[in-house]
Amino acid sequence: MSKRVVIIVMDSFGIGEEPDADQFGDKGTNTLFSCTKSEFFHAPNLAKMGLFAIEGIKCARALPEQDIKPVGTYARLREKSMGKDTTIGHWEIAGLISPEPLPTYPNGFPLEVIEAFEKETGRGTLCNLPYSGTKVINDYGDEHVKTGRFIVYTSADSVFQIAAHEDVVPLEELYDACRKARAILTGKHGVGRVIARPFVGESGNYTRTTNRHDFSLLPPKDTMLDVLLANKKDVIGIGKIHDIFAGRGLSEYTYTTGNEDGINKTLEYLDKDFDGLLFVNLVDYDMLYGHRRDIDGYAKAVAFLDDRLPDIVNKLKDDDILIITADHGCDPGYLATTDHTREYVPFLCCRKDFAPAQEKQDLGTRPTFADIAATTLTYLGLPESEISKVAGDNLL
Repeated sequence: MSKRVVIIVMDSFGIGEEPDADQFGDKGTNTLFSCTKSEFFHAPNLAKMGLFAIEGIKCARALPEQDIKPVGTYARLREKSMGKDTTIGHWEIAGLISPEPLPTYPNGFPLEVIEAFEKETGRGTLCNLPYSGTKVINDYGDEHVKTGRFIVYTSADSVFQIAAHEDVVPLEELYDACRKARAILTGKHGVGRVIARPFVGESGNYTRTTNRHDFSLLPPKDTMLDVLLANKKDVIGIGKIHDIFAGRGLSEYTYTTGNEDGINKTLEYLDKDFDGLLFVNLVDYDMLYGHRRDIDGYAKAVAFLDDRLPDIVNKLKDDDILIITADHGCDPGYLATTDHTREYVPFLCCRKDFAPAQEKQDLGTRPTFADIAATTLTYLGLPESEISKVAGDNLL
């Protein structure tokens, strides 16, 4: 009989600073804590799964959810990889630990990279600095529209971002430019992601569109996706999953336009018969609210998922399990930076009707996100020899 594991990544939903957060400039960060400041925050179904029973959880105010007795299985996961990036976080969820951080460029990219990019694309560049994605298009948008030069920028994360107006640079040309940049950015300049950042609008009112695409570094080793696929399991990616893993290890994938679309597509896939993994990334927490320091928006997005959780849980079959987690933090209340934050992430797991996934509910604090890979592979019946390829003994 087929079994299914559904993993939903609430992109950037951290639950408190990790012990080494000060090394990343993130001392005192707590994404969940900041969200609970908002009057729009409510999460009774996440509470039912165990969110507020997790070790070390702190809220900015007393919440009725804190009195809900958890019925799911829950834990706090610490990142073992040296990073706080989307790519590294998802890779670790899938069993791949990254002991070395991916390169970052606080002073912009070196001339050798920019010159190679301009030669390959036939367009000049603007900016080449760390920048807020919404601010950079308003500061450089007019010059871009006038000259046709790409707006190239980065952040505290390992990213090479290319912004272009959709009426100036057709989408396919922008994506092709990203592919060319991806081919250039290897070796010592192997950034985690090259990101297409299309925008529209007029001077003073430029806005980014949902046609973003990420072109990730190819995982250096096999992940649980590769192992599952090699063992004839279905591996379905929803949202950014295809891009994060550079298309590797998936039997099927679909992109989304945001959280609501991602949740709707998750529900559609749960109506289908498959044997294996449904891996979902919900990006709005990070892209629309965390980086923009929008506490109310982030809280509303958490509440929206929470309201839809019963729909997801009710579509689980008797042998399915649901895992909800995150890949890093992006504290909307932390004013020192608008970038990702080094935080623990939640592990929330249940079966149909919110039943616990195993007899022991509180699993404490675990040393790595890779526990999720080990748990997934074990639950789907893979032998220990296959599990050890990507997850070692990181078994919940």
